[in-house]
Amino acid sequence: MKILVINGPNINFLGIREKAIYGEQNYEALVSYIQDEALKANVEVEVFQSNYEGAIIDKLQETYGKVDGIVINPGAFTHYSYAVRDALASIEVPKIEVHISNVHKREEFRHTSVTAPVCTGQIVGLGFKGYALAIDAIISSK
Repeated sequence: MKILVINGPNINFLGIREKAIYGEQNYEALVSYIQDEALKANVEVEVFQSNYEGAIIDKLQETYGKVDGIVINPGAFTHYSYAVRDALASIEVPKIEVHISNVHKREEFRHTSVTAPVCTGQIVGLGFKGYALAIDAIISSK
């Protein structure tokens, strides 16, 4: 089983930006955590990050038919990228949207996700653990 993990804009700045919201751990720690969790679950994982909408869409299209599930933290694209939403909608594997912070306890504009309706589920506010839960959800769905 292969799972693609996509992280959107500014996720690469973990440990630098808004530490009170996202914590002290950096992006490398997140990637290491995801890889460790995948290893424990005996699944192959590819982790991809981009600050560019088109690169995320290209990655989704490139892996069409090549992955068994997708974990995506679209970052700010969550709230307005119909292009990322449409790319996700075109892929028929389990897709779990993840957010490190609880977006529903933050600014009003963060309460709406245009991508969640085309995902299997959404996990918010559980920090890095949300990624492990998303991987587990994909494994359980097969």
